[in-house]
Amino acid sequence: MKDMHLTDTTSTKTTFADLGLDPALLKALTAEGYTTPTPIQAQAIPGVMAGRDLMGIAQTGTGKTAAFALPILHRLAADRRKPLRSGSRVLVLSPTRELATQIADSFRTYGKHTGLTVAVMFGGMPFRPQATAVRNGVDILVATPGRLLDHIDQRTVNLSGTEILVLDEADQMLDMGFIQPIRKILSTLSQRRQSLFFSATMPREIGALAAEMLRDPLRVQVTPVAKTADRVRQSVIHVEPQKKGALLIELFADPALSRTLVFTRTKRGADKVARRLEAAGILVAAIHGNKSQSQRERALHQFRSGRIRGLVATDIAARGIDIDDVTHVINFELPNIPESYVHRIGRTARAGAEGSAISLCSGDERAFLRDIERITRQQIPSSDRTGDATLVATAGPGEHSERRPHGAQRTHGHGNGAKQGHRGGGSARPARGAGNGGGGHGNGHAAASGGRPQRDGEARPARTRNGGKPQRFGRGSNKAAR
Repeated sequence: MKDMHLTDTTSTKTTFADLGLDPALLKALTAEGYTTPTPIQAQAIPGVMAGRDLMGIAQTGTGKTAAFALPILHRLAADRRKPLRSGSRVLVLSPTRELATQIADSFRTYGKHTGLTVAVMFGGMPFRPQATAVRNGVDILVATPGRLLDHIDQRTVNLSGTEILVLDEADQMLDMGFIQPIRKILSTLSQRRQSLFFSATMPREIGALAAEMLRDPLRVQVTPVAKTADRVRQSVIHVEPQKKGALLIELFADPALSRTLVFTRTKRGADKVARRLEAAGILVAAIHGNKSQSQRERALHQFRSGRIRGLVATDIAARGIDIDDVTHVINFELPNIPESYVHRIGRTARAGAEGSAISLCSGDERAFLRDIERITRQQIPSSDRTGDATLVATAGPGEHSERRPHGAQRTHGHGNGAKQGHRGGGSARPARGAGNGGGGHGNGHAAASGGRPQRDGEARPARTRNGGKPQRFGRGSNKAAR
């Protein structure tokens, strides 16, 4: 069968029942209030149920997880068999801990009446309980690549009997240095497997690799590549880099910014921005790969519950943040990869709501802005605050001249997230617990000087344009399952 390209059109099958899903799944969906599939779900589910390989491209918030979880659960329930010892029938690879957790929760929610088992593996958590969880075999294993490779090396996981492989956020998984870890994982899988790619964007650079891994795939695309969410009001404010902090505090003076995501390019920058906002009396938390799992979960809980107004995050740490009612996304620093802009602003205006995205653009970021406008095929409305005397200049998040507030704890991420304490400015080691597990496997990013891989999908700051190639980083009848 030839490759199919499906655009965003209204499907003739308007309910999950029309898709022929197992009654146990329909019961769970009804309990959750989900009756109407999104376009990516309506068009992907039949193909996956039929056993086709699939490349699904859809924006963040369009329901990609349910688009693969539901048909996979349907297939497993229709063909029950015992998984191999220490093995799984389905393997889902995710770039971050948060996303892995949310995918596993979705499988459990949709499959709660099927009796199918789910386990999750990622770094920052004890190794032995994860090995114990799969010792007798599980139906579905959700994992981050680094921790999974640790288990493979320790022979606590056997993937030879895996029937279905899912790469979620495939553009980031493959394009951020995960190619070799993924190839190693693929070498342990059966060639007779069904393979699914789901992603918000699919840059052409990784098309060749995807073609190697997918056999006669069904291609489902419900939005143009790098198209921004229609319900997001976008704006740009031009400002000097040293005045961004003052402008950010000014923006937070608006009570409408009640649940706001602030993006920085580096982990160190996220910590500095969070400290600056806290010093101004604004309740926020930072989330990135150097934070422990308990710290990340606590920050997400505080953000979801409304105890804090803002979450300062790096691009990769924000993957998997699935929180409704995010009112604003602020790009404190513009991403140097234009596709990342689409991912960032897709955190707001979810499930049919509206949202705002504000980008603070300094002079040295204007080339990034041009790239974003070119790939999204729009000119973003802008205003100019350069030279504004009401904004007090301070050192930016990447400058060493900014002092830590009195009593503030030293962060575990210096510059690109490396551990402090190395003498002579030599190559620093990644902080412990920041990644995907401890056996020496990263998720593919090697340090520029030391060759040590980055962990848990946390990218190092991309090099500048002059420094080489940058790294890429319904409820009810009207709502859809995620």
